[in-house]
Amino acid sequence: MKVAVIGGGPGGYVAAIKAAMLGAEVTLIEKKRVGGTCLNVGCIPTKSLLASSDVLEVVRDAKNYGINIDGTIEPDLPAIMKRKEKIVEQLVKGIEFLFDKKGVKLINGFGKLVDKNKIEVTKEDGSKEEIEADKIILATGSVPIVPPIFPHDGKKIITSDEALFLEEIPKSMSIVGGGVIGCEFGQFFSKMGTKVTIVEMAEQLLPFEDKDVAKQLERSFKRDKIKMLTGQKINKCEVQDNKVIAYLEGDKTLEADIMLVSVGRKPYLENLGLEDLGIEMEKGKVVVNKNMETNIKGIYAIGDIVDTPFLAHVASKEGLIAAENALGKDKAISYRAVPRCIYTGPEVAAVGMTEKEAEAKGMIYHVGKFEFRGLGKAQAIGHFQGFVKVLVDDQDVIIGAAIVGPHATDLLAELSLAVELQLTAERVGDIIHPHPTLSEGIMEALHDVHKACIHAV
Repeated sequence: MKVAVIGGGPGGYVAAIKAAMLGAEVTLIEKKRVGGTCLNVGCIPTKSLLASSDVLEVVRDAKNYGINIDGTIEPDLPAIMKRKEKIVEQLVKGIEFLFDKKGVKLINGFGKLVDKNKIEVTKEDGSKEEIEADKIILATGSVPIVPPIFPHDGKKIITSDEALFLEEIPKSMSIVGGGVIGCEFGQFFSKMGTKVTIVEMAEQLLPFEDKDVAKQLERSFKRDKIKMLTGQKINKCEVQDNKVIAYLEGDKTLEADIMLVSVGRKPYLENLGLEDLGIEMEKGKVVVNKNMETNIKGIYAIGDIVDTPFLAHVASKEGLIAAENALGKDKAISYRAVPRCIYTGPEVAAVGMTEKEAEAKGMIYHVGKFEFRGLGKAQAIGHFQGFVKVLVDDQDVIIGAAIVGPHATDLLAELSLAVELQLTAERVGDIIHPHPTLSEGIMEALHDVHKACIHAV
């Protein structure tokens, strides 16, 4: 069985390795570097930058822990960027090493569908190569959305792609969009010393999360002196005298050295050949069935090009499923418990339904909540802002959860498992949680569902 994968991101490269492990002869086509957006200009590099800003904050705050540090403490952006690139390079090489060991053939070039079993690859030197395959998996990912009112030049008006390669710390930055990308970059540059203003059309940051979650993050941003303009819309934008001027509703203007546009991403399907093959599309995305297969038998699509959450871990899971189904299995994905993670300080993590969604569906639900400041471990490490919140239905089944606070993204795993397995608050809350840990906050929140929380007033 020959399997070809177009796109080497977290969905594509995982699909390729899985197919090879199942015995297929696999070829992966990637126009740039393996790892895709996630590894090269997304998840990993941004977390590397945030790790540097976290260290900077810890050092500046060392006196509160009884540690005296003499001398000037300043960020070195070129060194931070160099560290980030070293991490990315190591991980890229790691994937290529796995390809070599698992028997995946890597071809660098742009892949285009010729028919249901053939791909034309255009290489960087202009030469072409045809790849034949019994099954094809499309995993071409996404690119940043830049609305026409923002004259994107990659220098003064940038996207997250260019933000990862800035050579100097800007004195001021306006960020369009208060979602995950805008919040993470906003806090990083603020800690670097940049005067940051975030403009968000919705009435809160993180528009898809509950109000109390957003408010907790907004309080932290205020302490970091990040200005937030929520419920605001930019009507026009231009560069004047080396400054970016944004014109907001109500005759307001916003001036900054650099503008970062982070209003979302869109599927990258340009020149892929979908129309010629008659692959079904809907609202700019590829339509697939529960097996991740398109309407053309033997062609699968995964990740950001299908109508599922734009998340690396979702793409990876879909890659595994597509590969297994391409090799004769019949597997489907449950999207009941898709984790949502924001790596700000405090971190934000959520899974399952929000209160807004439960209310919109007219559901009867109950909430359990516990503040991190009530935990000994949180007080000991000096990070006690935030809370754990769980939602249960009228049968006590956990249907959603949110954590705002230290290590929230790591703590979420327990509640993701609970949501997926449809466990009850009583059952999970009865588990003995280790002490002293932050995970006790989960136990306390679960107890609070039944008003049985020991450490709550």
